[in-house]
Amino acid sequence: MTSHSVPPPAPPPSPGPAATDKGLKQGALGLFSSTVIGLASTAPAYSLAATLGVIVGIVGFQSPIVIVLAFVPMFLIAYGYKELNRADPDCGTTFTWASRAFGPRTGWLGGWGIVAADIIVMANLAQIAGAYGFQLVGADGLARDTFWVTFVGVVWIALMTLICYVGIELSAAFQKALLTVEVVVLVLLAVTALVKVYGGTAPAVSSEISWSWFNPLEIGSFDDLTKSILAGVFIYWGWDTAVSVNEETVDRDRTPGRAAVLSTVILLLVYLVVTTSAQSFAGVGEKGIGLGNPENSGDVLSSLGSEVFGSGAWGTVATKLLILMVLTSAAASTQTTILPTARTTLSMAAFKAIPRHFARIHPRFLTPTWSTVGMGLASIAFYVMLTQVSENVLADSIGSVGLMIAFYYGLTGFACVWYYRRVLTRSPRDLWTRGIMPGLGGVLLLYFFVNACIVYSAADYGSTSWTLPFPPHWHLGGVFVTGVGALLLGAVLMLLYGAFRPAFFRQETIPVSAHDERGH
Repeated sequence: MTSHSVPPPAPPPSPGPAATDKGLKQGALGLFSSTVIGLASTAPAYSLAATLGVIVGIVGFQSPIVIVLAFVPMFLIAYGYKELNRADPDCGTTFTWASRAFGPRTGWLGGWGIVAADIIVMANLAQIAGAYGFQLVGADGLARDTFWVTFVGVVWIALMTLICYVGIELSAAFQKALLTVEVVVLVLLAVTALVKVYGGTAPAVSSEISWSWFNPLEIGSFDDLTKSILAGVFIYWGWDTAVSVNEETVDRDRTPGRAAVLSTVILLLVYLVVTTSAQSFAGVGEKGIGLGNPENSGDVLSSLGSEVFGSGAWGTVATKLLILMVLTSAAASTQTTILPTARTTLSMAAFKAIPRHFARIHPRFLTPTWSTVGMGLASIAFYVMLTQVSENVLADSIGSVGLMIAFYYGLTGFACVWYYRRVLTRSPRDLWTRGIMPGLGGVLLLYFFVNACIVYSAADYGSTSWTLPFPPHWHLGGVFVTGVGALLLGAVLMLLYGAFRPAFFRQETIPVSAHDERGH
């Protein structure tokens, strides 16, 4: 009788951090550099300039408390990132963690949410960089010319892509310089405004800071509260870049999470100081320098600058610095938007969720090659396409980013709870930091996502509207169509790729797992 030896089954892929070594430059960033990258990614100056007027238009004098309330879900989700990064410091972040917690398809869509949000927002950042670049040199006519603004925006994206391609250390050094300019000018604006208010030299519409501004019960309606917080969430978005560079960070399982949490707290302080000082100086009126003036809602800081700093020689210089600040803010955010997207697609390629070419690393710079260049090219293509179609479509596409933010941040919060479900009763710390905090953050963002879909779907919301080409021929707002359409496009791409390359979707590269009592 012939006997046949049966080979033992192959061990399953390791679900732990051993799978995260993708060839990136390890130990290149410390806590300070990681925090700078997290802060710069939010573009504090640009975010305030573009969003503060919207918030004031909804809730008036209660904008400071909205800044605080919008911080809450961001802080809670940051703790989810911190805890998941301790278990698996992978640069794919939401993609990897959601894949381990819920399965490959949920994880793939989480990764797509990051990519889609970043590509969409790059178009707006490039537009800001182009327009403000011309304003800085006094070429206001060119700042209103679509062709030249688009041209400079494309050059800007290409330059930021090159910096990201050359190395993470150059990127971090560039961020430190840009963020320094940003913070210094913001503090200068806030201090000057408050000195004039309390010194009695501010305009008649000014008023001293009041504790009533921090009372949420004075907001007109719950619907206004929801809309304003949803707008406020946008200004905090981006701190997760500090975690996406985890594989290039010293003590990568701890430092990135600390940097993320620290970034959100610093942002809260900066936003509160600038918001309260600007509101104290200019008021919330709908005329003149009032923060509620619709004509200034797209950029309240620049319109405020000449009033705060005056029209003398120093005032002219300071106002130019303010324009430079918003420009450098957009520049910093452009670069730090490329970083997380390139690392998300790098991780997806390493785990065979997208073509393997995106996992290539430069032998000298130790940065993603295909992923970095691909992000730059995709951003340029999307930006040029939208400017050719309509600037109204471009504006609506930016509004849709909020849907992607709520989607993948909220998904990360739920992934944290589910991944650590077996150890939540082990200690009060586990219950709070791995269960209640990220879970509550996920619930809040899920609510904002659903509410935003309802609000954005109205045909009269935003700058454009679309009619479904098939029954029942609903009329939908362009913001909703762009946001939900982007997520549905991701689902289609996922199904198509899975049909030809099923390894990742069969859990052969990332198995579904959970953190157990032994700490695995």
